Amino acid sequence: MSDAATTRATRSRWLLLAPALAVLVFAASGPLLIVLIYSFLTPGDYGGVVWSLSPDAWFSVVMEQDFFTEEIGFADAHLSIFWRSIKLSLMTALLTFVFGFPTAYFIATRPREKRDIWMLLIIIPFWTNLLIRTFAIMELIRAEGTVNSALLALGIIDEPIQMLFTEFAILLGMAYVYLPLMVLPIYASLERFDFTLVEAGYDLYASRWRVLRKVIFPLAKPGVIAGSILVFVPSLGAYVTPRVLGGGKQLMLGNLIELQFGAGRNWPLGAALSLTLLAIVMVALILYVRAAGNEEVRHG
Repeated sequence: MSDAATTRATRSRWLLLAPALAVLVFAASGPLLIVLIYSFLTPGDYGGVVWSLSPDAWFSVVMEQDFFTEEIGFADAHLSIFWRSIKLSLMTALLTFVFGFPTAYFIATRPREKRDIWMLLIIIPFWTNLLIRTFAIMELIRAEGTVNSALLALGIIDEPIQMLFTEFAILLGMAYVYLPLMVLPIYASLERFDFTLVEAGYDLYASRWRVLRKVIFPLAKPGVIAGSILVFVPSLGAYVTPRVLGGGKQLMLGNLIELQFGAGRNWPLGAALSLTLLAIVMVALILYVRAAGNEEVRHG
């Protein structure tokens, strides 16, 4: 092929890629670049930004200066929200695994013609708006809700249990919302599983627990890792569920970021917090890629 033909072919490929590149630049990289720039500016008096460079937003992510003594210390409020967000996200991933693994195993062991029905039942909640699902959980656990009413009617408790507007309520809501994201990848791993290996384990006098630990779980581990990331990442930045079930008392990172862009009128700090959240998500994804790569090397 001549140099002219090679040049024309290269130009044609770039022209074909141009629409996708434009979308990436203006719809993805562009807004991210704006957020990055805002994080190094000065907050305006009534919101917005003043185009004056300042590192204060990044400083305020984890540090603060006392208003009276001007002493510098850790921003305890922000650190507690960071810790609560990471803790509840990890607990959500763990809780969805506890319920999701048996569910996926149950579906994978059903007759093939019935699996689609069970999977449909798992996916159906995704067809409902997130806010509606969150309010459904609120109806269950509020003081006059279904759970407390049933416990009172059975005489188990004398007064309603305060479950709403607590970390437990947020954990329960996020586990319910993101449970399908754990079930689906685990089921995808178990669906291809050769269950004659389980029978072989029993023939070798292995207990049910040993077969689960040594045979089933190792082969389902890629799905567990993928499901954990799929649950952890959206839980970390969740906004609606903590806002509704936490009642503004149990803030998470998503709520803190919204607060800075809203009532706090500190857009640079909100931008810095958003990028910090992005960094945490990137670290989680890197760990996932490394874990998945190690599994492929081990079983490959």
